[in-house]
Amino acid sequence: MADNQTIIIKKIKKSGGGHHGGAWKIAYADFVTAMMAFFLLLWLLNSVTQDQLQGIADHFAPISTSKSTSGSGQILGGKVMGEQGAMDVSSSRASVSVDLPPPKAGSGGEQSSDAPPSDAPSDASKQQEQAQFDKAAEELRQAVESIPSLRRLAKSLLIDNTPEGLRIQIVDQKGLAMFPSGSSKMYLYTRKVLGLIAKVINTMPQKISIAGHTDSVKFHTNSGYSNWELSADRANASRRELEKLGVPFGRVAKVVGKADTEPLLPDDPKNARNRRISIILLRGTGHKKAAPDGGGGQGAAKKSPAPELSPLPPLPKVQPVIPEPAPSGSSESAQPAPSTPAE
Repeated sequence: MADNQTIIIKKIKKSGGGHHGGAWKIAYADFVTAMMAFFLLLWLLNSVTQDQLQGIADHFAPISTSKSTSGSGQILGGKVMGEQGAMDVSSSRASVSVDLPPPKAGSGGEQSSDAPPSDAPSDASKQQEQAQFDKAAEELRQAVESIPSLRRLAKSLLIDNTPEGLRIQIVDQKGLAMFPSGSSKMYLYTRKVLGLIAKVINTMPQKISIAGHTDSVKFHTNSGYSNWELSADRANASRRELEKLGVPFGRVAKVVGKADTEPLLPDDPKNARNRRISIILLRGTGHKKAAPDGGGGQGAAKKSPAPELSPLPPLPKVQPVIPEPAPSGSSESAQPAPSTPAE
């Protein structure tokens, strides 16, 4: 019977998961997720400002619900709840202090509701002044172009608007100088150009400033006379000529010599066009201040508004004058001073 016994053999098939099966995959996924969260946190911390970080820290910081030991020591801390929040208990009503401006001077002691006038020109006056500047610049250009003897000086006359005011510049050209070399005695045609400018100045209410400029060519004599003195002397010569042509002495605000400190062509400081006379109609100086009033009526006295600028009349025609030849060359000191033409 033993020979007929059935033998059963069990075979166990192992999966292909290795020694640990598939559990390592779950652990690795948890690790990757944790690293992603960590780097995301680092990125968020780097992308916010210090104030935002401080706000987050304050949000999680433990705070006390009561900072006061008065009253019950609870949330309201001895205060009552009103429409404007917690208020102190008091038998009297809360007072409000308001700083009032000092009263204006007047016979009745009443205050005027009008705002105090300012000495600064209004926007309308500024626009009117700018319109006068534009009209004066156009008429001055046309006056130079209309005179055949001065037509070649059109390139020597530069007119532009600056924050300081309307700037009129008389510049030298190569072969056509406004002054003899090293001298402050101007040529006859320079006087004629200044005559046109003087007519414009006399029709405008603004004060003027005059500046002399030279090129960067070194000019120095044994007596110490340099480009500084030369530029100042040319500016003063222009001032004297304008006064001869009718410009009042009080209209001149300043006269300066700047030598070669402000070249017209910074890239070419030795160019002849750097030698020039600059005349500026100063912006905002043509508005007269209102006269003060004693104030004898009710309320504060009102100042009269600034007078409106009168329209610019047309420039009178200038008789043609044949200009004298100018010295050639662009240097201030490299050429001898030519004889001054007779007027």
